[in-house]
This record gives sequence, structure tokens and C-alpha cells, in this order.
Amino acid sequence: MIRFERVWKRFPERGDALKDLSFELASGEMAFLTGHSGAGKSTLLRLIGLMDRPSRGQILVNRMNISELPARKLPYYRRQIGMIFQDHRLLQNRTVFDNVALPLIVSGMTRKEIGKRVRAALDQVGLLRFERALPITLSGGEQQRVGIARAVVARPPVILADEPTGNLDPDLSREIFGLFERFHDVGVTLLIATHNIDIVSFMQHRIIRLHEGRLDADSGGSW
Repeated sequence: MIRFERVWKRFPERGDALKDLSFELASGEMAFLTGHSGAGKSTLLRLIGLMDRPSRGQILVNRMNISELPARKLPYYRRQIGMIFQDHRLLQNRTVFDNVALPLIVSGMTRKEIGKRVRAALDQVGLLRFERALPITLSGGEQQRVGIARAVVARPPVILADEPTGNLDPDLSREIFGLFERFHDVGVTLLIATHNIDIVSFMQHRIIRLHEGRLDADSGGSW
């Protein structure tokens, strides 16, 4: 499903963020991306989401070389990826419903189908009763669940999460990781960058560890 082949990423202002990185994530697999701050975790996720391009090497997603994907095909490609961020990135002047609906509106889906999908996604994360609320009225954990609902509402085959529990207490963190486990159970491919080693160890999924932009350890890889 996701394959990195000797990928480098260099930024002019800070040098190489990723160095000769190779690994493969199978379809339906759930893995954690760990490493110190600045190890390259966010950069790796941004490359998969095509928010940045690699400087060298190839990235294949579902056997497609996204490193060379033309700009006109980016919107279609990004519909296959659900992105979850630590800071939620919600529109504070829009309702919970509107925030979750945004990817479907962009894709041109009908209002009826949008309503069905948004409410199904909110139900999955336990927030259906808050569909008309503004994000600012919700707790941090509830806002993160809105971000998760937005990421999954289009039913993407891949979910990328960048420190999704970085601002949450241990109990809320366990709830969020429990949601990820449910998505994994229905065949979604997940790659989650996190510092939460206690939960990572408890969940017993594959761990890919970066150090200074290189692959430091991989509990499930063959590279």
C-alpha cells in the first residue's frame, strides 16, 4: 500500500530531514511512527499526503509513484488520504457538522449524501449530539474527535495521524487510540506519529522508529 524507496527530503534552511529512507506498509496495516522531536516523523507524513515532495527517491501508494504525480491529479489523490493533526485545524466559526462535511463539499457530493455520511462519522466518534455546536464549546478531546470524523468521513483507505494525542491526558489518549483500532479492524491502513510510547507498547502494533531522518528500527519491516 505505502512504499518508500531510498527517499531523501532536504530543506534549504535546515538540511536533510529524511535520509535514504526505505520501508513498506501493507494494505490494512496499522503502524506507529516514533522518534525524537525533529527525527522526521511529520516530514514523512507530509510526503505521503503530498504536502511536500521528496528530494530524491520514490514513494509508491497503491503501486502509484506519487513522487511524480502531476498537480492536476493532487485533489483526487488527497481524497484517498485522511489526515489528523495535533492542533485539530478546525474552523472555529463553523459548526461541527460543517467542519466534518468540508471534504465532501469539496468533492461535490450531494447534500443528502453529505448529511448521511457526516452523521455516520460523528456517530462513530460519539459526537452526533454535538453536530450543531461550535468547536470552541467542546473539550480538547472532543475537538480531536471532530478532526478524526473529518478525516474518515470520505471513507479513505489510508489515515495518517501526526501526534493526535499530544495535547490530551492519558484517558483521552486511550479513547483516541481505541478509535484508531476500530478503523484498523475494518481494513483501513493507519500510520500514526506519536511520542506516547506507553500506549504504543500496550497496543502491540508495528513500530517504525526514526533517528535524525534515518530508519533506526522497524519491528515489522523486511528492509
